[in-house]
Amino acid sequence: MKVAIVHDYLNQMGGAEKVVEVFHDMFPSSPIFTSVYIPEAVSERFREADIRTSFVQNLPLVRKLARHYLASYPYAFELFDFSGYDVVLSSSSAFAKGIITGPDTCHICYCHTPMRFAWDYHAYIERERFSAPVRFVLPYVVHRVRRWDEITANRVDHYIANSHEVERRIRKYYRRNARVISPPAETHRFRVTEQDDGYFVIISRLLAYKRLDIAIEAANMLHVPLKIVGTGRDEKRLKSLAGPTVEFVGRLVDGELVDCLQRSRALIFPGREDFGIVPVEAMACGKPVIAYGRGGALDTVIDGVTGVLFDDQTPDSLAEAIRLFRPDDFDPYTIRRHAEAFDVSVFHRKMMDFIEEMHDQHRTSYGAIEPARLEEGLARV
Repeated sequence: MKVAIVHDYLNQMGGAEKVVEVFHDMFPSSPIFTSVYIPEAVSERFREADIRTSFVQNLPLVRKLARHYLASYPYAFELFDFSGYDVVLSSSSAFAKGIITGPDTCHICYCHTPMRFAWDYHAYIERERFSAPVRFVLPYVVHRVRRWDEITANRVDHYIANSHEVERRIRKYYRRNARVISPPAETHRFRVTEQDDGYFVIISRLLAYKRLDIAIEAANMLHVPLKIVGTGRDEKRLKSLAGPTVEFVGRLVDGELVDCLQRSRALIFPGREDFGIVPVEAMACGKPVIAYGRGGALDTVIDGVTGVLFDDQTPDSLAEAIRLFRPDDFDPYTIRRHAEAFDVSVFHRKMMDFIEEMHDQHRTSYGAIEPARLEEGLARV
């Protein structure tokens, strides 16, 4: 198979970009098509890849103003040429799934979520700080983008959802079925430790929709130590909410991140995420997870076995879960075994099986004439 990989943008490092890293490991000679590539903002492993960017890469101040070019991204992906490829594997939570492929090319989309800002606009915009002019114009732009997203849903031949939550969204917004394959976790990087330095930890980009604010308020209420690892555009607001027991650690390199997890009491996961790879990494250390009981956490956290699920996305509900949490109720080795079900080797095998199955199916069906239409044509003759 001649394979191409497509991703929305390589201008930050998160769970979706880690998935693309694994795609590159699976198909190391395949090019990666993307709208924007900022090498210093992502893993160094991408420097080994054949990265092919769109015209957006050359727009003024794109490193700082990438979000302001929202209307440009649909055209950017439609201009890519995928003729000659047997399979195009797109990694998308926004625009990458809207590429155009020929009938003999099998397009498989690994969907992290349908566009959050398009389909959950009010919740997304509620906590984002945009200027008044942007807030005035944005609904009109988002409406056009939403229509484009809906129309291009049928350009994909086969969908893979990264969680059952996303599978339901794909069915709702795109009216398409999807196979669920959980994202990969590098569980070999972590080891079980029973060390407990008494603090709770959050590892996340500091964005409004991640709902770190409720974790900070819960820590303030209970006066428990909370370390927050990560950076992001909501950092200033979050720091203004923090009490004396909340520490902002910033960005940590791999070894420091593993050490921080291994010395923690538990991971707090307060957002409604599409999946969330960090809880799996915490569980690979044998650490329980206190998570909001909606979204992707339901695919990874077993209440009472590998962590605790709280019902309401409020500081009071989370504070009650922390108050009742007892580390001795959890066996770190049971938690670790559960995490291994999400290992990168499992993901690799499931993805390759799916890609080969869909490619064979596509190749067999391409050019074939449906029996009913064949009979109709013969009757006319």
